[in-house]
Amino acid sequence: MKIVIAPDKYKGSLSAVQVCSIIENAVRNIDPSINTISNPMADGGEGTVETLVESLGGEIISLKVTGPLGDRVVAGFGMLHDGTAVIEMASASGYVLVPREKRDPLETTTYGTGELIARALEMGSSKIIIGIGGSATNDGGMGMAQALGYRFLGKDGKALGQGGKQLEELYRIDDSHANHLLKKAEVEAACDVDNPLYGKNGAAYVYAPQKGADPDMVERLDRGLKNFADVAARDLEMDVASIPGAGAAGGLGAGLMAFAGARLKPGADIIIGLTGLEQKLKDADLVITGEGAMDEQTYYGKSPLGVARLASRYGIPAITINGSLLAGRKNIDQNNSSLFSGNFSIINRPMSLDEAMDNAEELLGETAGEIIRFYIASANKTWRKR
Repeated sequence: MKIVIAPDKYKGSLSAVQVCSIIENAVRNIDPSINTISNPMADGGEGTVETLVESLGGEIISLKVTGPLGDRVVAGFGMLHDGTAVIEMASASGYVLVPREKRDPLETTTYGTGELIARALEMGSSKIIIGIGGSATNDGGMGMAQALGYRFLGKDGKALGQGGKQLEELYRIDDSHANHLLKKAEVEAACDVDNPLYGKNGAAYVYAPQKGADPDMVERLDRGLKNFADVAARDLEMDVASIPGAGAAGGLGAGLMAFAGARLKPGADIIIGLTGLEQKLKDADLVITGEGAMDEQTYYGKSPLGVARLASRYGIPAITINGSLLAGRKNIDQNNSSLFSGNFSIINRPMSLDEAMDNAEELLGETAGEIIRFYIASANKTWRKR
């Protein structure tokens, strides 16, 4: 019997590597003869760097960069053994770095994210994977591009400053001094939304309010993104505004495509490819995945969905073991819920969130053990009938 274990982290409690280890130990304690393969997962968001460095080997590179408000912050990225750099834009330009009273997407910049990319290029990375969730910005990736040598000019020919408000004044993009190493690198952006760059479903209208924008600011930001798209199409011959995902991270999706030649892909799919998960599960009998809180957001591209889709391609049952289970089959589209053979929570009695998180290791081990016992008994009965 072969079981592949491919969960995401339990945020704030257990890393994906820890979740794999706990489930694997539960299986071995019941039947050491079972072949278990662990493949920690991530979706490009928080924890992606840690998960990949721990599971694939590498190091965390830390450096001071420009934060979303222009101050200096300590951020980092993972450099894997094969030279692939893994970046979480939120570590340099994230929402969590801006105090509530200072949230203002007219002012925030992605400059620090560009500094992380530049450092990875300097270290010789020829492939960069960047997760673009959790941004505090709405500058279309302009700040990132400025850090990579692009110049953004107004009608008077003078260089513009940083922040989303600058996009209204943008007249010309000068790429003559862009970092030449960009042309040698393959860039993939982990993106799990499909918003266009501007318009009612675009970056400003959908996401800027949660970053501190009032209705007037939203209109300004949207006009700026529209102007940015027009100038980029003319000066860079790149029409990316309507590509699904262009509006991700305040337009950083569009910026990465325009300035770094990036491809936008679902984060889970990127991690599946990087870790070689497909080859590992082709002949598995069961796949176990899961995350801290399984809810409706899971079905918009989170790791468990990506793992389950892959398993279904080979006719392999996939189950999830989660910290909490907040979405049932009744309120999930049947085409998605049918990918999972069962969804389980480690909560086994009434308890607070703090108690559940404090005891997550024990609860997960017990739950995984009970599920495996049932699975083995069921599988043995089926095999005997054959």
